[in-house]
Amino acid sequence: MITTPFLDNVRVPTDIRDFSADDLKALASELRQETIDAVSKTGGHLGAGLGVIELTVALHHVFNTPEDRLIWDVGHQAYPHKILTGRRDRIRTLRQPGGLAGFTRRAESEYDPFGAGHSSTSISAALGMAVARDKSGKKNEVIAVIGDGAMSAGMAFEALNNAGSMDTKLIVILNDNDMSIAPPTGALSAYFSRLLSSEPYISLRNIAKRVLARFPKAVQRAARKTEQYAKNLTSGGNLFEELGFMYIGPIDGHNLDHLLPVLRNVRDKIHDHPVLIHVVTEKGRGFESPESSEEKYHAVKSFDPTTKVQHPSKPAAKTYTQSFAHALIAEAEVDEKIIGITAAMPSGTGMDAFGVRFPDRMYDVGIAEQHGVTFAAGLAAEGYKPFVAIYSTFLQRAYDQVVHDVALQSLPVRFAIDRAGLVGADGPTHAGSFDVTYLATLPNFVVMAASDEVELCHMVATAAAIGDRPSAFRYPRGEGDGLELPKRGTPLEMGKGRVVKKGGNKVAILSFGTRLQDSLKAAEELEKQGLSTTVADARFAKPLDRELIRNLAENHELLITVEEGSIGGFGAHVLDFLTQEGLLNQGLHIRTLHLPDIFQEQGKPEKMYADAGLDAVGIVKTAREVLGIKKTEKKAAIA
Repeated sequence: MITTPFLDNVRVPTDIRDFSADDLKALASELRQETIDAVSKTGGHLGAGLGVIELTVALHHVFNTPEDRLIWDVGHQAYPHKILTGRRDRIRTLRQPGGLAGFTRRAESEYDPFGAGHSSTSISAALGMAVARDKSGKKNEVIAVIGDGAMSAGMAFEALNNAGSMDTKLIVILNDNDMSIAPPTGALSAYFSRLLSSEPYISLRNIAKRVLARFPKAVQRAARKTEQYAKNLTSGGNLFEELGFMYIGPIDGHNLDHLLPVLRNVRDKIHDHPVLIHVVTEKGRGFESPESSEEKYHAVKSFDPTTKVQHPSKPAAKTYTQSFAHALIAEAEVDEKIIGITAAMPSGTGMDAFGVRFPDRMYDVGIAEQHGVTFAAGLAAEGYKPFVAIYSTFLQRAYDQVVHDVALQSLPVRFAIDRAGLVGADGPTHAGSFDVTYLATLPNFVVMAASDEVELCHMVATAAAIGDRPSAFRYPRGEGDGLELPKRGTPLEMGKGRVVKKGGNKVAILSFGTRLQDSLKAAEELEKQGLSTTVADARFAKPLDRELIRNLAENHELLITVEEGSIGGFGAHVLDFLTQEGLLNQGLHIRTLHLPDIFQEQGKPEKMYADAGLDAVGIVKTAREVLGIKKTEKKAAIA
């Protein structure tokens, strides 16, 4: 049992404003232990939060949050922030149904001024808030904390470029937690950081600028070069200075004696221009696990807080991600033109396994989905076969590139869309709800969804064989059905689905994706109730299997489509086809089952699908209601 005497006296940040430096150090130690203990119960992102413990304490001590706006990029850094901002009593509900979100969320707390489930948005949002502050005549500070790889995205540099051209005070803290920009820092660097943020230096710098303005341009340029050479001896800030920011750092993000004076100087002495503070931290600090370092540096399952060993999972089937990697490697073994691309998620997409087998054919472009898609388009234009593996929600950030650079030019880029459908604990920020809708609207685009892991292997092979247009195949997070995978997939006939269960002429269920198993369960229950049911696996949303849909429509009283996506997706395309062909004129009943038109809150996926009416019970209920069958007093159990 951990003891936290300092943390026990903290409800909100105002409670630590009068703490001494020694008190803050003790608080930081307790906050680290509380974070570890909380995540040991819930699982979740651990490493990033542990890396910003001291920074979180320092920011809430120095700045007047929530009036001063504190925006956390990559919101999973913010668990310690949540503990200090009135949510400690609920911190063990993280990512649980009805509990705290795993990311910052405006609706959750006034201390979360901007929601972040993805990355690289903080500087843009903070600049908007800073400009709004200036226009409103307010004096509050606006601070963006960006890191954990988020600076690899182009949007962050677009925001820096825009902010650097304004006379607006904005504080950007670069949390450099992988030593990607600067080497370890020490006392000398900390000294120069305090010096560069101090009032004498800033005043002297401003006076010098005014004086130099009276000299010829050549003298001004020479003076600026001299200053820059001097600063380059002590810092790596040339890039940020060129973008118009005052650069301070790098400083040790775990040393409060370094952090506090710099933050106070920036708060009190800088008034009319943007500043970037470069803070070097260690991701996962204080969590020494005997297990692999991968767990330390990102996310963990629940674990024993004493031993740091994660609780074992039950033996499981291969995940869809693993099945994709297996299938892609099999294709690449026989085709040297196949290239793998991911955007900072090699392990999450299975591209790490592909990279081990083909290290010179896998590219991780960082958090830069836009670049990754157009990079793939360039490869495809030169005859290579790029597979771009990106989560459904992350691909949304590259939609313009998908449309303009890929679809418009009919380039054969293959999109492997992981995390399709609902994702459980990650909640609405990561739910893959919209990819069918936003891809199937594009001319000449092939869109597929796997109903199981074997079908996924076949779809990888299908995409590899398509050489004249773009294609995409979607699959969910989590385990498959435990089926034996083929050594290599077999290309599917283009735009052709399959009948999985042939029934009578009463009900037809047309499934797109992994709702197929629930569709089969629903059919079994409907059969018990005297409603003979056919079940088909669509495989393709585009091109549609028109012959299959026509046969189902003409030979059944009711047609139900089922999909793990939003309105406007597969069901909408089926309905449009039926309308255009006049197949609704003979009294066919049709229902399109899809995710509800809301952002569903986090929960257990099976419960979320049940709430959406996309499980076997929901499908049976829909069929009975449409056919006018009254509810029985006792519901039949569905296996």
